Amino acid sequence: MSGPAGAAPKNGGGGGLLGAQEQDLAALAARDRLRKLSPRAGVDFASNDYLGLAESGLLTDAAREALDRGVPVGSAGSRLLRGNHAEHEALEEDAAHFFGSESALFLPTGYTANSALLATMPQRGDHIFADELIHASCHEGLRLTRAGFTLVAHGGADAFDAAITAWRAQGGTGRAWIVVESLYSMDGDIAPLPALLAVAERHDALMVVDEAHATGILGPGGRGLVAALPSRERIITLHTLGKALGCEGALLAGPRVMRDFLVNRARGFIFSTAPSPLNAAIGRASLKLCEQAEDLREDLRARIAQAETLLTPLGARSHGTPIMPLILGTDKRAMAVANHLQEAGFDVRGIRPPTVPEGTARLRIVITRNAAPEQIAALADALKKALA
Repeated sequence: MSGPAGAAPKNGGGGGLLGAQEQDLAALAARDRLRKLSPRAGVDFASNDYLGLAESGLLTDAAREALDRGVPVGSAGSRLLRGNHAEHEALEEDAAHFFGSESALFLPTGYTANSALLATMPQRGDHIFADELIHASCHEGLRLTRAGFTLVAHGGADAFDAAITAWRAQGGTGRAWIVVESLYSMDGDIAPLPALLAVAERHDALMVVDEAHATGILGPGGRGLVAALPSRERIITLHTLGKALGCEGALLAGPRVMRDFLVNRARGFIFSTAPSPLNAAIGRASLKLCEQAEDLREDLRARIAQAETLLTPLGARSHGTPIMPLILGTDKRAMAVANHLQEAGFDVRGIRPPTVPEGTARLRIVITRNAAPEQIAALADALKKALA
């Protein structure tokens, strides 16, 4: 319904219909925080394609084989409305076996999977204790959850133990949930999973472990770090196919009741068009490849070791994983050094708040099999010049 004749339109701050948005973009630009899409260019030191599979002939052949046997490109609907395909269910069965879980559920992205899981599984009266550096997708789930939640200081199991103990002392009676990443995407460090599992057992808590960056490269057979734990009955894991496994989509692995409950209650699953059956078929091939890819993991470890030797003297942090942040502090400094490296032919990206905490703008240097040893050495030389 239109307003009175002659009334000025409400535009949220002036400057046209989207004036408020234009002002926000201008403010981001003034703080060196304006994001822009840019084409791929230079040697890859930015992607999560750790094993170099995303553009490999191995997965291309898997896609071609799936198309030849009639696997469709599109799903044409949600999983509950004719979008469910035999390839989806075959992938879930393969994934449950591969990750050692009772069941698995395939979702379009890791973001959807994390947010749907945390928005749906914890119930009223429960309380979620999440590492403060957990991924944005988990923060979205916390925003939507019916449970209470607490952000816990990063890095140690003792902080989780103390937080759960305090909640119980204040009258908390529901289920406690511990939410962490196994390999943190911006710092490259590894969660103390055995100690966290001991906390979960002590408090009869459930754990959600985001294995997105560990899947394919860490743990026995690339199954992630949870696979090495002695007991997994109280753990739900997330595994993405779009990082080391080189394709697309995400899997939640856990008890059968998790799968059944999400199928019935998770809005992010129920109301989303199903992932492509072709992607599911490629994902199955990638899981099989992962199990046999110890030579690729060994090659990646050698490149990480080389990068540690060359980059840590320049200030990069290393935890023996592909992600090596170089904290530069200010947004302007991080973007200036990133631009210098990009102009020299190296795709290194600057990461700024709110993706990382204030005052910790950084280069997120990622070592993958897409960068040859001589290119890692050349990056170190270019970085030395950029920091001078």
